[in-house]
Amino acid sequence: MPGERRETVAEQSVATHAADTMAYQVATDIRALRAFVSAGALARGLSAERMELLTLAVSELATNTLQHTTGGGWVRLWAEPGQLFCDVVDQGPTRAFGRSMPAADSVRGRGLAIVEQICDEVAVLTSPGETVVRIRLSL
Repeated sequence: MPGERRETVAEQSVATHAADTMAYQVATDIRALRAFVSAGALARGLSAERMELLTLAVSELATNTLQHTTGGGWVRLWAEPGQLFCDVVDQGPTRAFGRSMPAADSVRGRGLAIVEQICDEVAVLTSPGETVVRIRLSL
């Protein structure tokens, strides 16, 4: 169910799976990042409709990175049987998920709510100097 979060997504490991990665540092990198995510998702069997949702989610997370942190970030994309995972990694603070969608007249604050609505699972993993937002979509 979109927006549902479970701990199982946080337990997944990329070490045993072929993952593609791409770094981004500035706003002009977002276009190339979208193309990277779209191509990688389609190559791993995600439908075109779901690929658009994943691309939107990654774009929202990467934009948040560039607006609220320094140093940019990177994206890691991989598939497991029946599932596609994407990590958006940066050096920013832990993200607060579980919020409701802001009011229609709000200027900001929709990005994380959108990510939760369109992904099957969302988890936040933290380690010293690194925050990972891991999203999953069923293939």
